[in-house]
Amino acid sequence: MLEGREVLIVEDDPVFSRLVSGFLHKEGCVVRIAENGLEGLRSLREAIPDLLISDLSMPVMTGLEFVEEVSREYPMLPVIVISGTGGMSDVAQALRFGVKDFLIKPIEDVMTVKSSILSVLGDDKLAANANNDFSQQWFRVNHDDERPLNEELKWHLDELLDNPVIARDLLIGLLPEQTSKQGDWQLSYHSLQSTDASPIVLDYTWLIDGKLAFYIVDSASAEENGPATTLMIRAFFNEYLRSNQATERSLIKLIQQIETAIKKSSYASPINALFGILNAPESELELLSVGLDVQADAEGEVHSLRNAHMLGIDACDSSFNVLKLEQGKARLSLSQIGLSSFSVEIERLNS
Repeated sequence: MLEGREVLIVEDDPVFSRLVSGFLHKEGCVVRIAENGLEGLRSLREAIPDLLISDLSMPVMTGLEFVEEVSREYPMLPVIVISGTGGMSDVAQALRFGVKDFLIKPIEDVMTVKSSILSVLGDDKLAANANNDFSQQWFRVNHDDERPLNEELKWHLDELLDNPVIARDLLIGLLPEQTSKQGDWQLSYHSLQSTDASPIVLDYTWLIDGKLAFYIVDSASAEENGPATTLMIRAFFNEYLRSNQATERSLIKLIQQIETAIKKSSYASPINALFGILNAPESELELLSVGLDVQADAEGEVHSLRNAHMLGIDACDSSFNVLKLEQGKARLSLSQIGLSSFSVEIERLNS
């Protein structure tokens, strides 16, 4: 399956680069090697490969700087990054640049590299997979099979299970910008999180129809499976945004898909979450709590969103709360989350 593929390896460790390049040569790949990021950029300008493998710890130009530059100049190029276990904050940042997968050194079995490459290249569907992030690669979200493939996930998720500090750093690193605007509307969030617990995670996307879709997940509520479950939700959410308009009906379908995946995966557990849609043209905020206790202050009127149904346990039996934002302002505050503090503010700037 790798016959004829062109791979560029950017790595300053000659032993590791020879190991990987030798293996890929035997698999029929055409391999080029660069010793640092500057050499890697020169090589890319000569010819764009099918896949880029880059270390994050390199001289001259850091791997993170290199990956960021690649994401701007070659956004369609699939990238796998390599890092030591101490560099998860950099890994998390690299993943925000669209990296498809990451490998953690030391790599004891070169077949791990092959498995990652096959997953990223995925049956010659590079164009279809170009916008998928790493969580979708891990969980293989598609319309034909909602189940995550545990065999391919195992080495990733075992690492997260065995290293809770790494898992926490990864989730924290994937949090979006704290303030984001589109048109007259702004979303901002404030986070004060305990260093001893898996974090509260927010993800959001502005849509072209004047809507904002978002979710909040208390990853600690799924205990040791919190990181994997949170990444699974991220994968399904990203696919949902590409495939649907944000409506109550489509959001219920998304929750059904996530619940099916949670029930079928040994790495996922029921979890507390909240899903929301800001319908800016109608000045409405639609909220669905699935186990998460939230205080919603909509223009001075406080609503307690308390739901016994966790995501993964009949969450689809829950109902939406629709809040009118005639003055264009709402604040969502989480309660009963231990030592952490987390809130989201949504407001119309010209109100």
